[in-house]
Amino acid sequence: MSLNDTPTSERIHIGFFGTRNAGKSSLVNKVTGQRLAVVSDTKGTTTDPVYKTMEMLPLGPVVIIDTPGFDDEGELGELRVAKTKEVLRKTDIAVMVVDGTRGLSEYDNDMIKTFEQKSIPFVIAVNKLDLCSDCGEQIKNSVDANVDKSDIIFLSAERGEGIEELKQSIIEKYKKELSSFSNTERWIVSDLVEEEDIVILVIPIDSAAPKGRIILPQQQTLRELLDKKAITLVCTEDKLEATIKACSKKPELVITDSQVFEEVADILPEDIMLTSFSILMARYKGFLEVASEGVKAVDSLKDGDCILICEGCTHHRQCDDIGTVKIPKWLKKYTGKDLIIETCSGREFPENLKKYALVIHCGACMLNEREVISRMNNAVGQNVPFTNYGIIIAKMKGILDRATKVIVEKT
Repeated sequence: MSLNDTPTSERIHIGFFGTRNAGKSSLVNKVTGQRLAVVSDTKGTTTDPVYKTMEMLPLGPVVIIDTPGFDDEGELGELRVAKTKEVLRKTDIAVMVVDGTRGLSEYDNDMIKTFEQKSIPFVIAVNKLDLCSDCGEQIKNSVDANVDKSDIIFLSAERGEGIEELKQSIIEKYKKELSSFSNTERWIVSDLVEEEDIVILVIPIDSAAPKGRIILPQQQTLRELLDKKAITLVCTEDKLEATIKACSKKPELVITDSQVFEEVADILPEDIMLTSFSILMARYKGFLEVASEGVKAVDSLKDGDCILICEGCTHHRQCDDIGTVKIPKWLKKYTGKDLIIETCSGREFPENLKKYALVIHCGACMLNEREVISRMNNAVGQNVPFTNYGIIIAKMKGILDRATKVIVEKT
């Protein structure tokens, strides 16, 4: 991905689902205009989800996801179906691909019910009309009465017929049901400051910092501030005091990496607002309120409680890694309890969370909004407190009120 590309987390995710040999991969290849997925008459050819970033105008940047058949069988088949279920968490719009020669199967109907339960907007693509000219209407008459018949598209991936109609249906579905869900109306920081306000970004350069670059939430925050025409300064934590002294007027806001919250708070005068990239990302992704409530659970943790720490990305672990080293150490010191710490990263996230006393999630810059909210709802639905890195670090360092004050006062 180049520096000018839209991050995957900011793209609309369109998932293609269906039984084996329904023609999902063939259809994905036609929609993307590329031979993205391997096509074969052999059932189960797609063994893992395949992702493709592209532009779909007028939607803009999207991610197309081809999934394994959810009717797969056997031990390996169960693993493939589990991968397909993982994709559901991040799917903004689903395309249900039905084999027109077989009609709606039990699996198809179950998946449609899953879309409805998870509030995932969907369209139904009835494929293989080149093999059954009259099967379309039969399927249309057999779908559940709740399904909007205008969302059923008849096509042939083999002949390339109906592809543009499918794209248009996806676009209309987004306009109708997703525009209010999208985070396009949310900001990371630019609604908290004014033009020409001085904002300082504190970015530690330690062994865990990526060589030669800054991480995504720092990039996104900086870009928003530049678009706002705020006066933006960047420094490491050991140069914060010198940076403040160099300012011609008092900085309006300091945004820091959460892991140096304590050091920054000790330097920063009380009349300068303070928050962190992680807290801003929790707000941007839509789970700040739940995270602020969930962090209260840290004060009631007991010996033997199991804590899940989640990162949305995967990276090489360093000796002072924030998720696997620093937060567990601070947690045990703050609580004085013998806690069991488990971690997960990337696309991994357990469905059953009942054994956990607390889930601590990163800022989720690498995950799209729907997946983050899905993870949050999964925890809340099982009565498991859910918080995030920045919130819990600020809590443990005794500066939670100060770290969220700017958001409370200016939002």
